Amino acid sequence: MGIFSVSMLNETIRSLLVNDPRLREVWVRGEISNLKKHSSGHYYFTLKDRGSQISCVSFRQTNRSLKFDPEDSMSVILYASVDVYTVRGQYQLKVLDMRPDGIGEMFRAFEQLKKKLEAEGLFEQSRKRPIPRFPSRIGISTSPTGAAIHDVINVLSRRYPVHVLLAPCLVQGDAAAQSIADSIGLLNKADVDVIIVGRGGGSLEDLWPFNEEVVARAIFNSRIPVISAVGHETDYTIADFTADLRAPTPSAAAELVVPDRVELKRFMDSMLQRLEYAATRKIADLNSRLDHLYDSLEPDKLREMIDLRYQRIDELVASMEKDVNYGLGSREMLLRALAGRMNAVNPLNTLERGYCIAMSDGAVVRSVDDVQVGSRLDLRVTDGTIICDVTEKVEIENGTQEEEDG
Repeated sequence: MGIFSVSMLNETIRSLLVNDPRLREVWVRGEISNLKKHSSGHYYFTLKDRGSQISCVSFRQTNRSLKFDPEDSMSVILYASVDVYTVRGQYQLKVLDMRPDGIGEMFRAFEQLKKKLEAEGLFEQSRKRPIPRFPSRIGISTSPTGAAIHDVINVLSRRYPVHVLLAPCLVQGDAAAQSIADSIGLLNKADVDVIIVGRGGGSLEDLWPFNEEVVARAIFNSRIPVISAVGHETDYTIADFTADLRAPTPSAAAELVVPDRVELKRFMDSMLQRLEYAATRKIADLNSRLDHLYDSLEPDKLREMIDLRYQRIDELVASMEKDVNYGLGSREMLLRALAGRMNAVNPLNTLERGYCIAMSDGAVVRSVDDVQVGSRLDLRVTDGTIICDVTEKVEIENGTQEEEDG
């Protein structure tokens, strides 16, 4: 037998472990401790129970597909392979998948995802769309063999028959979440007015696919309004929070999505009766008005109406004449008063008292300085104009006269 180096021995041990089919794929249950989340995206932790522990590594590509966020003291079930970290000569579990173990851990994973999606706005009421009141085609995403599809079809056929398009999918198991998301995507390419997504009742594990992120995002990205109908009335899933409307059961979803034809017929009958009553009243009112108009337009009635109009016209004309005459008289008196005031300042009236107006070159002479000896003057009197020449000017100054000869 040869001598092994440390590296050769570790590699030999690793080869024995990784090639053992019993250790290549194992399920292991335990509790997480000493969890280290490296910046590279890899997780390193210890999985332990009451009597033992083992080192574990979960690489980034595995962690990206996990449906929850691992934490210390969390009980989990690992799907892993046995491996050896030859650098330190320790054997470990290389994680291939990880799931919460037990109801408590599943609720913790549920709350983690709910908090994350809520922070992203997937549950916002403002983005939820109204459900069509009278849909003609309804898409259903559920199992073709489950009770949910039969319950929905029975309720629809009883209440308000419509066209139903089923996009079959898995509703339980590891592949169910992606199957549900794909089903919603197919219905978005079809001519449907609303989509019902759901299944009948079951355990928390059975309903878990409707708590997965891929389903929530498929509902959020749907261009068609979605009704979530998962389990029983007390069951709440991430799909319920994301959908445009939550129904407590598949049967309740069918009742919510369409009206009851019996109730609808009763409503239509009531509206028809109200319409008939309103039409009858309107016709009766119109007949009454026609009778009144006919009575008003009889020959005697018409002549009386015309005479009354004539009389009213005469009254208006007389009133107008009175107003016009009064207005003209007032304006005549005002005109006379203005004329009297104008005559009082009329320079021609002064001429009638023996005065005249002297003008030289078209301008009124007001001073001896306005003319020169030899200038021509036009003297305006009441009955004409006297033309004369200036031969002499006499100025009056301080009570004495000064003569200026030409």
